[in-house]
Amino acid sequence: MDNKEHDETIKSNMTKAKRKELGVSCMLNTEIGAVLAVIRRAPDQNTGIYHHPDENFDASILQSLKSLRALLFNPQQEWRTVDPSLYLSPFLDVIQSDDIPAAATAVALQSILKILRLGVFDEKTPGAKDVVNLAVTAITGCRLQRTNPAAEEAVMMRILQVLTLIMRHRASVLLTDHSVCTVVNTCFQVVQQSTGRGDLLQRNGRYTMHELIQIIYSRLPEIEVNDWENSESDTEDNNMDTGYGIRSAIDIFHFLCSLLNVVEIMDTDGLTSDENIQHFALVLINSAIELSGDSIGKHPKLLRKIHDDLFHHLIHYGANSSPLVLSMICSTVLNIYHFLRRSIRLQLEAFFSYVLLKVPNAGSPLQLQEVAIEAVVNFCRQPSFIVEAYVNYDCDPTFSNVFEKTGKLLCKYAFPTGGALTSIQVQAFEGLVGIFHNIADNIDKEEESIPSGMHLVEISGYRPFWEEKPKEENTDSWVDYVRVRKLQKRKILIAGSHFNRDDKKGLEYLKISRLISDPPDPKAHALFFRYTPRLDKTMIGDYLGDPDDFHIQVLNEFTNTFEFSGMILDTALRTYLETFRLPGESQKIQRILEAFSEKFYDQQSSEIFVSKDAVFVLCYSLIMLNTDQHNAQVKKKMTEEEFIRNNRAINGGSDLPREYLSELFHSIATNAIAIFNQSGTPAKMNPSRWIQLINRSKIIQPYILCDFDRRIGRDMFATIAGPSVATLAAVFEHTDDEEILHECIEALFSISRIAQYGLEDTLDELLSTFSKFTALLNPYATAEETLYAFSNDIKPKMATLAIFTVANTFKGSIRGGWRTIIDCLLKLKRLKLLPQSVLEPENDSDIVNSESQDEKLDSGGVVFPSNVPKVAHFRRSSGIMGRFVNILSMETVEEALNLGLSEFEQNMKIIQHCRIGSIFTTSSILPDDSILDLGRCIIFTAAGKGQKFSTSIEEEETVAFCWDLINSISLANMHRFSKFWPQYHEFFLEVAQFPLFSPIPFAEKAILCLMKMCLKLLASELEDVEELIFKSINLMWRMEKEILDTCCEFLLQSVSKIITEYPDKLLTQLGWMSVLNLLSVTGRHHETYDQGVETLIGLMSDEFHITRTNYSYCIDCAFSFVALKHSRVECNVKIMDLLAESANLLVEWYRTGYSDPGSCMSMASNTSISSIEESTRIYNPVSFFQKLGESLRKTSLARREEVRNRAVISLQKCFVLAEDILFTPMNCINSFYNIVFAMVDDLHEKMQQYSRRENAERETRSMENTLKLSMEVLTELCLHFLMPISESPNFRTFWLGILRRMDTCMKADLGGYGESKIPNTIPDLLRKIVQRMKEKEILTLEGDDDLWDTTFYQIQWIAPALTDELFPEGLKKKS
Repeated sequence: MDNKEHDETIKSNMTKAKRKELGVSCMLNTEIGAVLAVIRRAPDQNTGIYHHPDENFDASILQSLKSLRALLFNPQQEWRTVDPSLYLSPFLDVIQSDDIPAAATAVALQSILKILRLGVFDEKTPGAKDVVNLAVTAITGCRLQRTNPAAEEAVMMRILQVLTLIMRHRASVLLTDHSVCTVVNTCFQVVQQSTGRGDLLQRNGRYTMHELIQIIYSRLPEIEVNDWENSESDTEDNNMDTGYGIRSAIDIFHFLCSLLNVVEIMDTDGLTSDENIQHFALVLINSAIELSGDSIGKHPKLLRKIHDDLFHHLIHYGANSSPLVLSMICSTVLNIYHFLRRSIRLQLEAFFSYVLLKVPNAGSPLQLQEVAIEAVVNFCRQPSFIVEAYVNYDCDPTFSNVFEKTGKLLCKYAFPTGGALTSIQVQAFEGLVGIFHNIADNIDKEEESIPSGMHLVEISGYRPFWEEKPKEENTDSWVDYVRVRKLQKRKILIAGSHFNRDDKKGLEYLKISRLISDPPDPKAHALFFRYTPRLDKTMIGDYLGDPDDFHIQVLNEFTNTFEFSGMILDTALRTYLETFRLPGESQKIQRILEAFSEKFYDQQSSEIFVSKDAVFVLCYSLIMLNTDQHNAQVKKKMTEEEFIRNNRAINGGSDLPREYLSELFHSIATNAIAIFNQSGTPAKMNPSRWIQLINRSKIIQPYILCDFDRRIGRDMFATIAGPSVATLAAVFEHTDDEEILHECIEALFSISRIAQYGLEDTLDELLSTFSKFTALLNPYATAEETLYAFSNDIKPKMATLAIFTVANTFKGSIRGGWRTIIDCLLKLKRLKLLPQSVLEPENDSDIVNSESQDEKLDSGGVVFPSNVPKVAHFRRSSGIMGRFVNILSMETVEEALNLGLSEFEQNMKIIQHCRIGSIFTTSSILPDDSILDLGRCIIFTAAGKGQKFSTSIEEEETVAFCWDLINSISLANMHRFSKFWPQYHEFFLEVAQFPLFSPIPFAEKAILCLMKMCLKLLASELEDVEELIFKSINLMWRMEKEILDTCCEFLLQSVSKIITEYPDKLLTQLGWMSVLNLLSVTGRHHETYDQGVETLIGLMSDEFHITRTNYSYCIDCAFSFVALKHSRVECNVKIMDLLAESANLLVEWYRTGYSDPGSCMSMASNTSISSIEESTRIYNPVSFFQKLGESLRKTSLARREEVRNRAVISLQKCFVLAEDILFTPMNCINSFYNIVFAMVDDLHEKMQQYSRRENAERETRSMENTLKLSMEVLTELCLHFLMPISESPNFRTFWLGILRRMDTCMKADLGGYGESKIPNTIPDLLRKIVQRMKEKEILTLEGDDDLWDTTFYQIQWIAPALTDELFPEGLKKKS
């Protein structure tokens, strides 16, 4: 069964094949008949043209057609195996015949068209190669008998169809390169000849050319490279078996390039004005490049055509063509850039320099400028173009700054000139914005969450700036290398500026910048002169012509930078003398021309010159000829014959070719050599410069392909930052188009994203520039005018939201721009545009009395939410721009109107979206520099710098607001408080020196804010912050002491809270001094006394918190409270009791060797011996006792007797409790002298003063009672410490001091107020002391001292009645 089905299948296929073969036979028979019929048909009556009889035709043509017909069916042919020439040749003969009418030719062409379409043969058919090449020869050589134009056009159109079909046929691969070139040439001839014919034929011809180019160059990627391509020879290779290939592609490309040169000829042949032959050629060239792609790079000779022929034409005609042609030229270059940029580094730079960057700046027609700008924008839209242009050109000292010039060109054309934006301005602006977005998206796409610091690049050592190394795998090292080269280039330009003023300084700067070696390398100098733009060419010429050996070496190296291969002498000389001004001194000229002649002779492409001397002589002759021909003072000009005669026998005794000299003469005569050229870039590309470019392109590194790097992106934008910001601001100011306004805002965000990487100045400038559009900073506008402008224009709202969004997102990179932010914020506050969630006055007592707050409030009214999330690192502007569009779009405004929102409510809604509070609450992410700049700005603003206040209330509110901001910043940055606050304190000191500084309200609001901060800091676990904050607190109240009275309640509450809740956090002298000083000052008022004294008593009652650090300040504070006139006696008694009991602490400290936990920090921080000794002296318990005694001594002089008496008693108690401290005789005596004796003396003097006053009896008697008590205390203390005191060598003096005071009291005089009662007490006191002294054998008759006799005489003087009682023995008997 299977075999049967197989047989049937075979039979069916054979049937189909026979049917097809039969169909081909029938078709051929039909076509033969049609051709014969047309040849034999009757004369055309309409035209009067007669066909010749058969016997008059070429018999061979008719015979070949008839013979073919005889073979068609007998036997039936297998056409695929038959040589195609058998059935094609008869038709080809008809086409080539001169006598065949056009109608018959058209039919024959139609027959060939049918045969090709049916695919009767293919590339494997025997004889296919010969027949396809024969067909091309026949059809391209088609002979037409003169007939009517319509018939001729029909034939020509049929020829185009057949040629196209041949190229599309499978056997077309067998065509030779010559045949393919012939096909293309024929089609172009049809296009040319169609000029005077119908438009349809011309369009078909152009279309066919397009198809042919597409067919030919689409094969290029499949063509293998052969040895012929790598040779310099242009002769065709002998291998013809493989069909057409690279040779035809090269020839056709060369032909297309040559069409760019025929514009002058072809424009007169009727081509339409909007589509001339140049445009047509460029379209075909573009098509070839698009289809070939990067495969062109595999074929060196074709690549050389692009490098040399094509680019030369594109650059030459680019600046002087029509807009349509320029557009096609730009498209062509862009296509080449995509596929072949690795090999067009110099050509691309030249295209930008001489076309794209020149056309807009050369006063060209506006349409041409628009095309050039559009082309620049198209290049900038390519993802990697701008970074590659920067790396390849801007970072190479031997190239121009293509990226920088491109960016600045777009800035120039985008900058508004008044009125609405033009189309070219909009186009340039869009291109500029595209650059911003491109850099921002690439610079900000890395995974790093926080911008890393941009490492500064520096030239660490000498490295030849002209040497370029290829890109490495190690991206970091290669990026550093590129950045160093850019720095070298920048310094070279600086050196050039110095050189133009003083050549020695310029070259010295090169040395300092490590751009030349030590000892100097002549090549470095040479390349500096060769490639540095805008150098003074006169100074270069003078340097090169100098006879110094090193200068001669530089001259030779300078000359070696030129490549004269392929140039004739005058072209080479022009090229050479373009780079400097030939000096006037003949010897210098000679040295320069000798160097040139040697180089030219070595590189001459022909054998015209036999020696360099011949070149030298002819150079001199050319310069003289140039002067003769182009100097107006020369009346009689040199003729050609004279020039030739003057140069006889200069070539080694022989003459130079006359034609060569004639060519030189005419070249110089028609075009002068610019011997005295000025500095600057050449205006246009001439042949000599092009030859230089091609020669140089053979030796330089290829175009570098690279990706963005954050550091390179930052450096790129830095080169155009200034113009970019200015242009962006100008466009925003002059446009009213909402779409462009949003583009401006998006560009602002992109610039901010770039600027965060080390371009702080740019970000500051951006903020400062855009702040003027907020309508908030107009110093001449009233509040009503400002509010109206803000409410009725979209720009102020957009600018305000943008500025605060930037401040929120990129605050880490803002430096001086904080001034703008704060100024805008203050203006919003004055306009009452801060929302209620932001404007909320606080109760000071709430902050003092509450440990934690959900919101940080202040008297200025800014709410800083504590739960504001940390701002994420900003990477893309799309999200935030979407928010912008949503907030500020017209639909949103309409929606607000529909909801009935007033202007004020709409404004408040905008301000809410600014998230003002989070700028400060999230300031913890700011770097140290930024936090300092922000604080400085706020502090200076609070001090009134740059501010004008209309009322004192406005000033007070502003200052309070600023201090609220400082408070928020400080609390958000408590973890690094010790880092930034010292500098803030320096800012406080600085503002205090302002000429017009007013401490009120600055210091008043400051001390309130600082006390709040102090509470927060003490509540935290931070270390080393106590002294910092109290240092600033003390500074503020010292600025204006009145603030301690105006703010006493709040300050006392704060101090009380510190002493009550955080005494263990006060570890320094400054802290305790500040707190207790504030307590004493603020507690002296009637309304604050109770809380103040309660706080003090509470502190002194808890012995744990009384330390050596705060003991002295506790005594001072206690004394200040006791000394108050309105103080309560019971409180004073309690305080003095606590003071007396504190002597126990002194004894304890004394016994423990002065150690004290409270002072450990201070002691640990003082490491020097002198500081330790000073600390020991200050913290000595004996010193503390002295201070305690002094305080009680002063208190004993209080106005109220109860207080005085209590002080005296407390003093006695202190001495008794501190006995262990005073055990040494010296300590005892000193304490008596300084405290007890002084107290008695002061009381006696005070009593005497009262006794001399009128109506002061009560005060006198009161003071007498205290004096009496003090003498009793003196006596008791003397008895208590009698033994240790007696051991002192100064005991006699001490005893006389007691006796003197006893005597004084005995003689107390109360004046008119009666007798004193004290004398009644003194004898008893004396009796007690003398008796005790006798008991202790201190006072005895034995011994050599005179103490006995002295005492005897003193008592006899003081109280004579006691003499016999105390001294019955009388005086001591003398031995």
